[in-house]
Amino acid sequence: MNNLIQNYEIILKELTNTCGHITTSKQIRVPKLSDLELVALTVTAEYMSINSELQLFRMLSGTVLENKIERSVFNKRRRSLFPYFEKIRIVLSGKFSEFTDVFVVDSTPVEICKISRALRSEICSTEQIRPAFGYCAAQKTRYFGFKLHAVCDKNGIFHSYDFSPANIHDVNYLKDIKENFKNCELIGDRGYISKELQVDLFNYSNINLSVPMRKNQLDFVKFSYTKSKIRKRIETAFSQLAGQFTINVNFAKSFQGLATRIASKITSFTMIQYLNFFVFKRSINKTKINLC
Repeated sequence: MNNLIQNYEIILKELTNTCGHITTSKQIRVPKLSDLELVALTVTAEYMSINSELQLFRMLSGTVLENKIERSVFNKRRRSLFPYFEKIRIVLSGKFSEFTDVFVVDSTPVEICKISRALRSEICSTEQIRPAFGYCAAQKTRYFGFKLHAVCDKNGIFHSYDFSPANIHDVNYLKDIKENFKNCELIGDRGYISKELQVDLFNYSNINLSVPMRKNQLDFVKFSYTKSKIRKRIETAFSQLAGQFTINVNFAKSFQGLATRIASKITSFTMIQYLNFFVFKRSINKTKINLC
């Protein structure tokens, strides 16, 4: 029995305990590999940085999962289970909600192809949400694709995320945040400077938005060192998603496929954090430590 199956069994056990009550659409024929087992296998593959379905099914050869599902069926079913991934992620992240009321908001680029191929690229070309040219100030680079907007707590747990074309300004995501959060403090970077939205967030949901001021602003006040340190937590989380979970590597051809890939990676990230904290009683963000 290889590490893939051992990790899969650990993850499936905890998913069954925490998310076994979540229902999916009824199927006429009951598949050999249930929806929860498929999610567990996907989460395991993402955790182990197996970014190729071909490699994944090679590793399944000779195991108990070898004849339970075909590669093409696996891919189709995984795309259709996007809402199921989201429900599982929400349940897992909800386990951490009572530990803090301080959250961090930021965005990261999701490049779908190089700029040189952008004009002839057909990826997501027929979708309602279409890719666009954008600029990442943190990396000082232009790119073609989407933005992943996200909110995590000070421990690095993602509680909300969304997509937008790369040319949409970060501040627009604050309009969605006020519907999902309340009675908390939200820390952002200079991309979220907006007096009107700051007042709106406070009046609508009692959210205190803290962002560093620009040096040329009137009544300039230096940003708190403690808040600046907390804000870096989401940058570290994005780096982990880009490194271990290869969020910047795109093989999808449609937006649904891209969204499912991102959802599975964030769900996997949250699952490992859950296991670290509640099961193994170790540092919550040591995601590269073996489970078995």
